[in-house]
Amino acid sequence: MNATQVKSTKPRPEDEKLPLGRTIAYGLQHVLTMYGGIIAPPLIIGGAAGLSSEAIGVLIASCLFVGGLATILQTVGIPFFGCQLPLVQGTSFASVATMVAIIDGGGGIQAVFGAVLAASVIGFLIAPFFAKIVRFFPPVVTGVVITMIGISLTPVAANWAMGGNAKADDYGSLQNIGLAGATLLVALLLSKLGSATISRLAILLAMVLGTVLAVLMGMADFSKVGQGAIFAFPQPLAFGWPVFELGGIISMFIVVMVILTETTADILAVGEIAGTRVDQRRIADGLRADMASSILAPFFNTFTQSAFAQNVGLVAITGVKSRFVVTAGGGILVLLGLLPILGRVVAAVPTAVLGGAGIVLFGTVAASGIRTLSTVKYEGNLNLIIVATSISFGCLPIVKPDFYDAFPTWFGTIFHSGISSAAVMAILLNLLFNELKFGTPKKNAVAYTAAPPRLVIAEQLPRIIKASEVRGLMEGDVFKSDKVISADGEEIPVVDDEEFRGIVDEYRKKCEEAGVECPDESEFVRGAPETH
Repeated sequence: MNATQVKSTKPRPEDEKLPLGRTIAYGLQHVLTMYGGIIAPPLIIGGAAGLSSEAIGVLIASCLFVGGLATILQTVGIPFFGCQLPLVQGTSFASVATMVAIIDGGGGIQAVFGAVLAASVIGFLIAPFFAKIVRFFPPVVTGVVITMIGISLTPVAANWAMGGNAKADDYGSLQNIGLAGATLLVALLLSKLGSATISRLAILLAMVLGTVLAVLMGMADFSKVGQGAIFAFPQPLAFGWPVFELGGIISMFIVVMVILTETTADILAVGEIAGTRVDQRRIADGLRADMASSILAPFFNTFTQSAFAQNVGLVAITGVKSRFVVTAGGGILVLLGLLPILGRVVAAVPTAVLGGAGIVLFGTVAASGIRTLSTVKYEGNLNLIIVATSISFGCLPIVKPDFYDAFPTWFGTIFHSGISSAAVMAILLNLLFNELKFGTPKKNAVAYTAAPPRLVIAEQLPRIIKASEVRGLMEGDVFKSDKVISADGEEIPVVDDEEFRGIVDEYRKKCEEAGVECPDESEFVRGAPETH
């Protein structure tokens, strides 16, 4: 068996199969993590459309049902569909503002469904093109995007911790924030003190214990769980056939472009966290599954589907990389869509509890991005400028949500997302500084502002006793075990005359290519010169 065969038979981390009980428990943890995010869009859209509570309930059930099917498709995968990674799918929050604008424009919810359907078809057709940009996502880009995913989700965690509803009387109260803090503390203690299994379930257990605490504090209400139907299949086209309006379709297509960008980033992020290979074909399969689910969504009374960034954080913090765990989560979502009573149980979990867990989860995503950025080479290039500018640019709409209010709607739709803003900037700057050579000094002059390497010529070593006379030795250097050690503990290479001449000539050649002045030959054997 050759090396290629050995490599090809090595199991992928995401293909690990856990015992059924643990698989379901971890899958439920994924559902609880994203539940608040998946039900928020139907609540907002239903309210904007003036729908009744019962009708909004239909929207919520539909979102859960389709999100579950989309998650199963994405994780299990079939030919050409599904990236087969632990990636949770659900109703995208990125499209909420655009859908509200379509409704406010007089189109109604049918026009929203029509815009989603048409834009998703176009997105499906261009998905393979998006997959080709994977070469433009080196670690300097993916690290920025992953970091920004975590940073951009921080306001979500803060809103949840404050109670979730800005119009509520207790929004931002000490009780809500205290409950979030207690949930956070439990999650940290379980991660520290528990066994490996308990540590992996720390977020789920913290949510359960946080909910119990909320009940004792009178902050959780389960009285309405028994009200309503126990089983109900989502009725197709419950709100009528989609209506197609050109303006709405164009606006929604811009959103779909954003969704494709964010899903690509999420696929790369979860691949990085799982330690598995993500290539162009895998991204294309993931994007096709994303868009296919979005095409199906309007027929089942719901909206655009996309990967959920917060669940990427859960993969990072638990270390559970199995895609089948997320498949189980997808199955639970389908059941929640079919069994409204289960959905009402989950919905009764106080938002503040989700906020406490979200602080850890979303912060973990940012930390994963920082870890990726730590692998980037910053010397001899302009990667530091790429990272600095992209993160700052991505933070603009987060710290100042009205920053793009004066811009055209299509521009604001794209750059209102901190994730999309950072991704676009990082990609463009990477192209400018690392891909396009025009105008960039060869090998980048910055690389040669540092000192040349220190060397010791072998024939000089017998004079080691007279250190001040030996070329290459400086105060503090010592000779130990036939090696020359510098004052800072680093070994100084010992070379013969021919090797010395070759090293100097090679360094001078690079300096000439970079257009900088090369240090004098003596600087190689007398220690580091002043930087240029």
